[in-house]
Amino acid sequence: MPEAFEERSFTERTIDHEHATETCQLCEQESIRYHFEIRSSLTQHALLVGSQCILKFRISIFENGRRLSEKDSRKKLDRLTQKMRLDACIRSLEKVASAEANPILSNALQYYRKNEYLSPKYAFVVLWQLKTNNIDHNPSFFKINLRLEKYKNDLRTMRLSHIHAIWPALSSSQREMAIRFGHKAPN
Repeated sequence: MPEAFEERSFTERTIDHEHATETCQLCEQESIRYHFEIRSSLTQHALLVGSQCILKFRISIFENGRRLSEKDSRKKLDRLTQKMRLDACIRSLEKVASAEANPILSNALQYYRKNEYLSPKYAFVVLWQLKTNNIDHNPSFFKINLRLEKYKNDLRTMRLSHIHAIWPALSSSQREMAIRFGHKAPN
């Protein structure tokens, strides 16, 4: 079977379907959100597959004309997935900023585009408004920065209801930090 995949390679084309409703055209796994296109060099036939099939079947991935190792292939697919998540966050932020005439949301969008993360205060306003405006989003895709003392202090002094609103966007270590600051995890 591996020989059958040697002529296939990743084309660099990715698709974010925005919902996990698609199927891998190679293994037929359902509930896929992100598709990666692979193409046969012999037949030019293309398939839309999940990243795991690319890794499992050792589909070639190239960068600057060089075939990547398995480790580097995984890193590249992870980078592409992170980019699709970032783009999804920006699309959600653009929708909520246009739905609300709120300068905080416009500033949060600018800030997120520049830094690729939100402060805890921006995260609360953004996630609250996305939910209020019923704009489809995945809170866990948004990254929150807690490296600066100011942001740690913002988290420390936030109301519990605000902490619970941003909880899905916090990493496990950030959640532990919130608990150390005296906050409780949501039920």
